[in-house]
Amino acid sequence: MSMTIETTTLWIHACEVRDLEPGWGEVALLGGRQVALVRVAGDEVYAVDHEDPHTGAPVMARGITGSRGDRPTIASPLHKQVYDLATGECFTDPSLALRTYRARVVDGAVEVEVVRAA
Repeated sequence: MSMTIETTTLWIHACEVRDLEPGWGEVALLGGRQVALVRVAGDEVYAVDHEDPHTGAPVMARGITGSRGDRPTIASPLHKQVYDLATGECFTDPSLALRTYRARVVDGAVEVEVVRAA
């Protein structure tokens, strides 16, 4: 007997891209969870958990944005662990990872993908 879990993918409107200042994060409450939205440049937006993987504190939208080569990053404002915004990989501590979400801009609106078990 095999069991499968069905999932539903939803794209949730978060805000207008013009509401996000490049290089800064903002928090959106999406599907009951806090998501940090980071606009890097133009219409390039990333979405990650607002919760710091190391401490559990809701602070990632206040993180320090930057890059490692061509990879956009965010550093925790608490202990400065640096995470890849696209993959969630932690450059400074391989045991940590930041949850990421797919984000897109449609007609000037930022949408974030939320997957739910059905």
